[in-house]
Amino acid sequence: MEGFIDFLQWPAMLVTLFAAWLIGSKRAERRVFGFSMFILSNVLWIVWGWHDQAWALLALQAALMVTNIRGIFKNGP
Repeated sequence: MEGFIDFLQWPAMLVTLFAAWLIGSKRAERRVFGFSMFILSNVLWIVWGWHDQAWALLALQAALMVTNIRGIFKNGP
């Protein structure tokens, strides 16, 4: 389990990059999906940060999750 959680940083990074690409879209549906992917990346980073006791990262990801939820509502079709 330890190795799996250590590995989570890589999928978290990839999901974050994919989400950033999606929110640059002109289509509202893609932007909303991008914010959803950002929320997934927030969860992955929180799991990884909790395991590594990276408390500042947890606080950052929680705050970013709030902004991503707001982004979903602001970009609805």
